[in-house]
Amino acid sequence: MRNGDAPDATGGGSMGIRAIERAMAVLQELNLQPINTIAQLHARTKLPKPTLVRILRTLEDAGYVENDPRQGGYQVSALVTSLSSGYHKGPLVVEAGRAWAIAMTRQHKWPVAIALPDYDRMVVRFSTVPDSFVSPFHSTVNKRLNFLTRGLGLAYLAFLDNDEFDLIIDVLKRSDDPENALSHHPDELKRLVGRVHENGYAIRSSLVEPKNSNTIGVPIISHGGRVLASIGLTYFKSAFGSEQEACDRYAPILKSAAAAISEDLDRLSNHLAA
Repeated sequence: MRNGDAPDATGGGSMGIRAIERAMAVLQELNLQPINTIAQLHARTKLPKPTLVRILRTLEDAGYVENDPRQGGYQVSALVTSLSSGYHKGPLVVEAGRAWAIAMTRQHKWPVAIALPDYDRMVVRFSTVPDSFVSPFHSTVNKRLNFLTRGLGLAYLAFLDNDEFDLIIDVLKRSDDPENALSHHPDELKRLVGRVHENGYAIRSSLVEPKNSNTIGVPIISHGGRVLASIGLTYFKSAFGSEQEACDRYAPILKSAAAAISEDLDRLSNHLAA
């Protein structure tokens, strides 16, 4: 790394680890858009621009990032795909849901994602964004989504048992993320969760970005009654006369897919146990 950067992680202690964390954060952001300017990356990562320049130059030297002057920004290179070459299998619920997500996108065109919990957020583990020509996003795999404001997060949270629910809310209360503010308002939170549970689906909060699209999420629940993940469909709001129109059309489809995924998951689990 260039002068002024943190010491190498092999000998630089926490400063070196912090430098690696920053570089990985930048690489993840680069993967979300086809082209990225320094100003855009600064706005999304909150990292100082000189730090971003050093990270981008390092990634460029390593071959993972390209600076394309014709498009006015940075983009990931084909070498990035080698980072996943050692990854061969996802969680079983993702394997069970993959075909259903792809089939929904082929029929209805909108991108579909499957998310799993990871401490204080849901993480997208599979997405059909590459299969959708009307996707609002460039990529969503590994994107972290808040529990209280995102369709995929609320769809999971609302169907947890009381102990797991309370545990997650206690974690969110210690966060300074504005999207977790509802954790400090138990009555309002109870009403929201009750509504999601009654409807059987959740939607993204209108207070968070992006506001030109919405996500409808439903839980994937095992035969034993345990919520395992969530699956959601994202659409442009301008394509429908109202939010309810979109929910009426796609929520039943998502619920049917979630039930089918649960069936397939049960068969896969029994097969592996045999």
